[in-house]
Amino acid sequence: MEKKKIGDFGESAACRYLEEKGYTILGRNYRSRYGEIDIIAMDGAYIVFIEVKTRKGTRYGNPSEYVDARKQERLVKTALQYMGEQDVPVRFDVLEVFYRERGGALESTRVNHIENAFGGAV
Repeated sequence: MEKKKIGDFGESAACRYLEEKGYTILGRNYRSRYGEIDIIAMDGAYIVFIEVKTRKGTRYGNPSEYVDARKQERLVKTALQYMGEQDVPVRFDVLEVFYRERGGALESTRVNHIENAFGGAV
């Protein structure tokens, strides 16, 4: 299955999950010269920058393991650009979305939400 379709599916599943938890989605796929942030949301007083990793399983490790130091640095730089002069507390989360294919369609089997997955100077 096409990688973009799987990624879009995972981000949509993550948004539904977050909204069910009371988050307000501010944006998706925010881009800067440093990279892209999958989801930006509000959780109480926090602006939360969320990286979504969508996988069928953990055969090659946990999806969150792919948010390495280099990726974290790009996320922080992109978040800084998004924040501008705002003085609001921020947090970086990772959502692991697991899926399966059934009858040619994708369905979410589990979401693992890692709050405050890494720190950053924002």
